[in-house]
Amino acid sequence: MKKICLFFFTLVLVSCGEKEESKQNFVFILVDDLGWTDLSYNGSTFYESPNIDAFSKESIQFNNAYASGSVCSPSRAAIMTGKHPARVNITDWIPGSDPKNRKLLGPQDLGELPLGETTLPEVLKKNGYNTFFAGKWHLGKEGFYPTQQGFDTNIGGFERGSPPGGYYSPYKNPRLSDGPEGEYLTDRLTDESIRFLGQEHENPFFLFLSYYTVHSPIQPNKKHIDKFRRKLEGLENAEVSQRIEGEGKTRLDQYNPAYASMVYSLDENVGRLITKLKEEGLYENTTIIFTSDNGGLSTLVKNYRAPAPTSVLPLRGGKGWLYEGGIRVPLLIKPAKYSKSNVIKSDPVIGHDFFPTIMSMANITSSDVRDIDGVDLTPVLEDSESLDRKTLYWHYPHYHGSAWTPGAAIREENWKLIEFYETNTVELYDLSQDISEQNDISDKHPEKVNELRQKLHSLQQSMNANQTTVNSGY
Repeated sequence: MKKICLFFFTLVLVSCGEKEESKQNFVFILVDDLGWTDLSYNGSTFYESPNIDAFSKESIQFNNAYASGSVCSPSRAAIMTGKHPARVNITDWIPGSDPKNRKLLGPQDLGELPLGETTLPEVLKKNGYNTFFAGKWHLGKEGFYPTQQGFDTNIGGFERGSPPGGYYSPYKNPRLSDGPEGEYLTDRLTDESIRFLGQEHENPFFLFLSYYTVHSPIQPNKKHIDKFRRKLEGLENAEVSQRIEGEGKTRLDQYNPAYASMVYSLDENVGRLITKLKEEGLYENTTIIFTSDNGGLSTLVKNYRAPAPTSVLPLRGGKGWLYEGGIRVPLLIKPAKYSKSNVIKSDPVIGHDFFPTIMSMANITSSDVRDIDGVDLTPVLEDSESLDRKTLYWHYPHYHGSAWTPGAAIREENWKLIEFYETNTVELYDLSQDISEQNDISDKHPEKVNELRQKLHSLQQSMNANQTTVNSGY
């Protein structure tokens, strides 16, 4: 009898040892228009983000992280496909702005993410993942919604980029039922995500929580606004200050109680989501990615009725611009089964890197996936090596309400070149010495200008990037 018992005990141990380790889950938190310095862990002294600050200590901080575009739809298309916005031909926010009274005419890019593109949720779903989407989509009208692009569930995602009913119910959103009077949209999207996490999960999951906040309209969170009004009253010389940026004005301060209350609400809800993951025993086996779709809205055309809502100093410009303020974003990644703390990485990374990174982490290969422009970040996440990539570029040949005029940019190591199409001029910066891009050194380094300009044009040609045309009626 003892031998029989020992035999079965050994069999159980062997069986357990051979059992395939459960696949990890993924939670992707994408914030709209969150600036590089809009969080206190990254320098803000007026806004407060205690939960995200705590999470930053449990994750890997990237201080050279970039969005794939300086506006929302291109960045979102790049995250979903792993491709550069120029290759996907979504280079402006949808439907974009195409003025006919300017020197150049912007190209006609796509108004939706094509169904023929292979998306990240489609690949994960084919490999046994449950896929859940909540929040802002902004990648096409009905027929191109998240459920047509690989998500099992879509709560709140449709063609609009800003919440049509604002941040309080009724939402006027065809994919989000109204809540009780006074319900706040950021709370509601988190509630829906928490409800999903509380379900039984026989399969691994991919949860994509795409907050509408902190995109305009800037509507204060009524629960938190008084806290920041009092904080502002307690400060000396806390006044709005601006400087001219081309045909626009850039805000230089963060003394905005309404915006601060929205950031604080975002932080509160990220904290709620993380707490739920821990309560359900999911936190350890879940990779969490937290980032923004573009830089903060700090620059607006001069005649706009009010100052921009935030500042991203020391960076120049903001959303819409290809200066650092428009494209550099916060990024925190906590890999599954991660135990280190206070890790900071300086490798330049970009939004279309998430697709190949998540596929690698999930141990997925797919013959459907082609022409990926992003690179796998797992070597950096595992601290085994640096990225084998020196060059990033951005393509934004459109006019924007931030006063940006059509152009493009390229970064190679610490060199950054920006090309402006209206004037056929370039600017060159050394980001290691001048992160604020205040000292144009293009006249001192003509060979570097020519080299980077040629590389930029070569990259554009390789992706068949769309281009502006001269406006004959101007």
